[in-house]
Amino acid sequence: MSRAYRILIVLAAVMGADGVILAAASAHGAEASRLASASSMLLFHATAVLGAVAVVDRGLVHARLGVLSAFGFVIAASLFAGDLTLRQYAGHGLFPMATPTGGTMLIVSWLVLGVAAAWPKRG
Repeated sequence: MSRAYRILIVLAAVMGADGVILAAASAHGAEASRLASASSMLLFHATAVLGAVAVVDRGLVHARLGVLSAFGFVIAASLFAGDLTLRQYAGHGLFPMATPTGGTMLIVSWLVLGVAAAWPKRG
């Protein structure tokens, strides 16, 4: 297993743990709906990262594009969730348009994974 795969698996595990933490904070905090959205994005995309690593490792998709999409999921979901979490606890976001930027990057990452599946494999 390559080093990139191991890094992605560790990052997915951290995303999953953070997603559960934010879900708990959302369930127990007053007016914490932003945290529920942040939790969902982290949990869904932690699974997507693991799935992308699995299909790349099995050779089912173009490896570089598959790994690129997995790193895109990590960066974009972290940006999305980080901005919402900071808004909840600090009253301000990371930077203007951080959440929609993360959301757009998630869409692009999904599309890159689709292209990775359609792209001819290098022999």
